[in-house]
Amino acid sequence: MDGQVRLESAAPVIPVRDLVASLDRYRDMGFSVRRADEDPRYGFADRGRVSLHLTQWDEHDPARTAAAVYLYVSDADALHAEWSRAGVPGRLGEPDDTPYGLREFAYVDPEGTLHRVGSPPP
Repeated sequence: MDGQVRLESAAPVIPVRDLVASLDRYRDMGFSVRRADEDPRYGFADRGRVSLHLTQWDEHDPARTAAAVYLYVSDADALHAEWSRAGVPGRLGEPDDTPYGLREFAYVDPEGTLHRVGSPPP
């Protein structure tokens, strides 16, 4: 290594109005979830190598303070089918091929968080 610090991972912190409902929704989406031991207003949703942090924020307004995350996955169509079967609340778009070479869909949850999901095309 050339002496430069290497970044290892990132965990976006997503504002939510209701931590318990948000953790339940992520569980339905196939994530393992837990509340932080030291802060009952903070939680974690993990799946594979992806970790999302959730913070209950009283001032969160989905129209003004929503977050966005991009999830690179192995199979966007399979994940879309999984989330469709789970009946996750919010807006779940259909997968489509993009001009930049990914198979992609979008999901906006009730907290206003945009989850863009992409994989290599089948």
